[in-house]
Amino acid sequence: MPKSFLYGAAFVLLALSQPLSASAQKSKAKPKEACDDKAETAAQAKAATQAPGSIYGASFAAADARPVSELRQLLGTRDSAQLKLVGTAEAVCQAKGCWLTMALPDGQKVRVRFKDYAFFVPKDISGRRIVVNGWAHREVVSVAAQQHYAQDAGKSAQEIAAITRPQEQLNFEADGVLIEGK
Repeated sequence: MPKSFLYGAAFVLLALSQPLSASAQKSKAKPKEACDDKAETAAQAKAATQAPGSIYGASFAAADARPVSELRQLLGTRDSAQLKLVGTAEAVCQAKGCWLTMALPDGQKVRVRFKDYAFFVPKDISGRRIVVNGWAHREVVSVAAQQHYAQDAGKSAQEIAAITRPQEQLNFEADGVLIEGK
């Protein structure tokens, strides 16, 4: 066979394989909320070994943090605001340490998630004083997401099934979390 035919055939095969491999990569892509196992494992290992008083995620100065009890006032009528809050970790995701909650004076909880799923916190910090740095925002949380969080928190099947309506919540996306020493 002539060389030009072989080169041409190779080019056609290469050209045809490009769209297939690109679509295969897209189909393998994980949803935004899904875990990256390697990143997850590394973040969990780091969270398990850091000492109290450590910052998880991006470094920040905690000096001008405001009490979480002031969150509604600090947000006012805005949908979101960049803030630094100090308070107590109420509950922590027991599956991975990938979220935590802080209580407001009215009994509502602020769910703190971590920017880009880039870091986790230790699972045993409930009751500890923390400082979070990032963005507070109002959000309508779906039934499915609420049930997922309840499952992560170790709630019973009955408690999970009782969640039947979307709920407007104040949430926080932290780029850094300081867990104060014991």
